[in-house]
Amino acid sequence: MAGSTQAVCNGARPKIDFSYFGGAESFTEGKRSLRRTTVVSPSETDDGVSNPGPPQDPTDFLWIMTEEPHRSRRMAIMKAHPEVTKLMGYEPLTKYVVLVVVSLQLYLAVCLRHTHPLSFGFLFLAYAVGGTANQNLFLAIHEITHNLAFKGINANKALAVFANLPIAVPYSAAFKKYHIEHHKHLGEDGIDTDLPTNFELLCLNNVLGKTFFATFQIFFYALRPGFVRMQTPTRWHLYNLVAQLIFDYILVRTFGVRPLLYLLFSSFFAGSLHPCAGHFIAEHYVWDGLNQETYSYYGPLNILAYNVGYHNEHHDFPSVPWTRLPALRALAPEFYDVLPSHPSWPMVIVNFIRDKEVGIFARAKRIAKSSEAKHGSSSSDRE
Repeated sequence: MAGSTQAVCNGARPKIDFSYFGGAESFTEGKRSLRRTTVVSPSETDDGVSNPGPPQDPTDFLWIMTEEPHRSRRMAIMKAHPEVTKLMGYEPLTKYVVLVVVSLQLYLAVCLRHTHPLSFGFLFLAYAVGGTANQNLFLAIHEITHNLAFKGINANKALAVFANLPIAVPYSAAFKKYHIEHHKHLGEDGIDTDLPTNFELLCLNNVLGKTFFATFQIFFYALRPGFVRMQTPTRWHLYNLVAQLIFDYILVRTFGVRPLLYLLFSSFFAGSLHPCAGHFIAEHYVWDGLNQETYSYYGPLNILAYNVGYHNEHHDFPSVPWTRLPALRALAPEFYDVLPSHPSWPMVIVNFIRDKEVGIFARAKRIAKSSEAKHGSSSSDRE
């Protein structure tokens, strides 16, 4: 403190520790980027300050031969804390949160029916409120995909279709199968559609490309699965499509096109340069020379995002609902507090764009386990 005061008195600017803001330091030419992730409980192998490993090769993904870490950690936690099973099960609160957020979006959409879509007020509400609300609905569908809103599978699927309505584009039915594959085949090339493609690595592996990717993330996540592997349509794909088309038609027929534009803008902003959208990059991109595939975030934005920041915890125990993920972490701190995590979602986006050590390439990939998983589907997947 005295040093900072003396620097000010001498006319020099005091040195600011930008690590409090998630690592917002300026580039230092010729030197590595500073540490971007933090560790609650530093250890001999990771002090939480220095980079644990050398920079990753920016010309290719991080190919690994080991099994994904979540199954083994789940087994270890269940052995050490068998009471963890009490945290599993559905969460009745979810359906009420979905109802409130859907109602809010419909109310705002109708209120803006006389406002020009390119006016400041329209765009501000679509970004600040609509983007946050639709991101919340994206993550509600994520939660419901794991059958954590109701006991019955069909009730969960119906709620997902309902939560999809303000998003304005049908996707909840397709998301379910792709996301379950993401859990079962984490990082497997040609199966896990959360992974960037080689085309993305080739075209977007620079500051301009990463800026484009971060701005239009929503389109990459929407279109990429179709290029990687197509799904066999089910009756729920049809229900999702028909319900969304009827909803959009009634909305436009009754109130004009502007309410629908508000919802579409909200969905775009939710998957663009939005504070909550940082979770897309934060969850599975590799940082700081680590071989770690999944990262958590424990900050306040979890309140708006179904605690999706507790991402290691979620992948370890997908059957634990959002309201109990903090309890899961508190139950097993010896497993989670030693894992590097992100201090800030917004700074994840900033650092992803500008850091030379992190980019489209910074994802762990592994060879697919079986051709059956890569090219086929079980009968249960089709229901």
